[in-house]
Amino acid sequence: MKSKQRNIGRNMLGMAVALAAALWMAPGAAADDAAATAAADGIERHPLGGGSTFPIARAVETPAHARLIHHSGMVPQPMNPDAAAGSRAYWGDTEAQTMSVLTRLQDSLAELGLGMGDVVKLTVFLVGDPELDGKMDFAGMMRAYTQFFGTEAQPRLPARSAVQVAGLVADGMWVEIEAVAATMP
Repeated sequence: MKSKQRNIGRNMLGMAVALAAALWMAPGAAADDAAATAAADGIERHPLGGGSTFPIARAVETPAHARLIHHSGMVPQPMNPDAAAGSRAYWGDTEAQTMSVLTRLQDSLAELGLGMGDVVKLTVFLVGDPELDGKMDFAGMMRAYTQFFGTEAQPRLPARSAVQVAGLVADGMWVEIEAVAATMP
């Protein structure tokens, strides 16, 4: 009798745990299939809430056994090496610099056997543009960024921060980007 009661108790506990888990997960699952996009590799990207279409992830979850690659900050190549060093003509504006940085990052990742879709976190450092009263050109950065992330060809979005800094390693250089990529072994 005690054995039968113990089995009933275990079964009821198991059903209660399953019900609690189902109720806890149901709102997110029912609300929107896109609420969390898990790639076949198990890396889960959570979109921004409120129906936002802004092209970054709110968060990216990587399983404990994921391979994480912390990529050093990349800076732009000169747009016109014949122009006066440190000038806008030499480095380009924020959009051109961001395009250069992301192209260089893409090439560097490819050398490591990775792609932009493997990027799970970006930190973007922007120096203020003198033509914008010293404010960072966020829109210019975004015009280049959206050519690499959230596209039909590469829809995966990283978590991302963008901050204005006082300066970078060279005069006229306004963009530096660090990346973290993740893959499954």
